[in-house]
Amino acid sequence: MHTTTLGRNGPAVSALGLGCMGMSPGIYGPADDAESLATIHAALEAGVTLIDTGDFYGMGHNEMLIRDAIKERPRKDIIISVKFGALRDPANGWGGNDGRPQAVKNFLAYTLRRLGTDYVDIYRPARLDPAVPIEDTVGAIADMVRAGYVRHIGLSEVGVDTIRRAHAEHPIADLQIEYSLMSRGIESVILPALRERGISLTAYGVLSRGLLSGRVPAAGTQGDIRVERMPRFKPGNLEKNLTVVETLRQIGGELRATPAQLAVAWVCSRGTDIVPLIGARRRDQLDEALGSLNLCLDADDLERIEAAVSQERIAGMRYDPTQMAHLDSEVNL
Repeated sequence: MHTTTLGRNGPAVSALGLGCMGMSPGIYGPADDAESLATIHAALEAGVTLIDTGDFYGMGHNEMLIRDAIKERPRKDIIISVKFGALRDPANGWGGNDGRPQAVKNFLAYTLRRLGTDYVDIYRPARLDPAVPIEDTVGAIADMVRAGYVRHIGLSEVGVDTIRRAHAEHPIADLQIEYSLMSRGIESVILPALRERGISLTAYGVLSRGLLSGRVPAAGTQGDIRVERMPRFKPGNLEKNLTVVETLRQIGGELRATPAQLAVAWVCSRGTDIVPLIGARRRDQLDEALGSLNLCLDADDLERIEAAVSQERIAGMRYDPTQMAHLDSEVNL
């Protein structure tokens, strides 16, 4: 698997990264730690070097899972990206975001212990804390860079003004943000701003949380955030979106590829500065995603794929209105 460098001075990472959020309970239903560990191991064996997590995924469960998965492997061969700042309560509820400098260092101390490592390769606030200037948050991470506990700084779901201010405080390696055939809002303003500054993009949600694979949870599934609060999975919207996926499936039949593989390959085609994060929870999902790297799509193929998933055909926003209101990337372009 080929590699690319995040940003002008960031780490070299694999062409695809592994996003581990779904491996924790309460995200997409029950978790299977044994299968999750096997999936991480399979990804590393396949040449995936970028592993992405958040300290609030499963309230630390995700980080400890990764610790167990990598403990027998050379630390230098793995790039760990961690999001921090999201506050949780014992009932799994959300309590906002904390980007205060003292909180940054506190979050990091617990992350290092849970991961069983001396440093984090890329550290980033999960969301902008509107009560704290981004310069203060990034400045605190920069202190940790100078102290050796963090190697590089990233951002997540922020708009152009925040990107500009953060990058002026300390070089930013990458912005993590949702980007897929179904979510292309970054193309007009945010993506050009990143490229102007030499900042890479790590794309999550490349399958729109599984929707672009055509495999969706049954209505009423308990403990699955897609069913509970994702607009594109709501009755009425879901049926329309699956019609879009079916069109993609027909194209895939001609190209000997699944809809998921076409979706991943399309994101890969958008530039070498874009690294898709694959949210595989099982080895079969990982194998399917890795197969996208073997596709050779020409301009006509890409045009047909984009036409099949045209934005006017997509039903529902990527998050519900309450969550969208908290995304700096949506409200402060």
